[in-house]
Amino acid sequence: MNASTQEQVVLNGINVTGLREMIGAVTARPAAGQTKWKVQSSFVHGCRSDHRVSGFSIGGEWVDRNFTLKVDEPVELGGTNAYPNPQEYLLAGINACVLTGYVMTAAAMGVKIDRLEVEITGDIDLRGLLGIDEKVAPGYESLQQTIRVSGDGTPEQFKKIHEVVLRTSPNYFNITHAVPTSSKLVVE
Repeated sequence: MNASTQEQVVLNGINVTGLREMIGAVTARPAAGQTKWKVQSSFVHGCRSDHRVSGFSIGGEWVDRNFTLKVDEPVELGGTNAYPNPQEYLLAGINACVLTGYVMTAAAMGVKIDRLEVEITGDIDLRGLLGIDEKVAPGYESLQQTIRVSGDGTPEQFKKIHEVVLRTSPNYFNITHAVPTSSKLVVE
């Protein structure tokens, strides 16, 4: 019986029935869980850039998506302050991934979430970014994240959810592990 013919269980806004079916499908056929992501970025003017999402692949099937993320810098860093900057998107991406993991994991465990907030902070020394001092890292040396949650779960259940999320969140993994990245230049 699939989710369309059985009663849907929804908790924390998550279709738990569909989530369990997806887990079962990927467990039975790992290729169904293979995803590929892509963002195409373009210079607009000054520090302004647009970042186009046209879709992604899951289980070998293309899924259309149509989004444009707009990026700028604060005036103090050479921009016009029209949109969030790359650091704000990076930090939001980490938090959003962790938050989604919390909501989904709690729903799968039958735990209702009443309140969930994720905050992350970090410092960047501009001497590294600006190439003033090569001994200074151009990015974060550390990040501090705080998760505030309440709901009908016990402290032990929330601790388990926390452990699962930190172990399985793609963006938390990506930022806490060095991800091999290559960059190819094409001059036209």
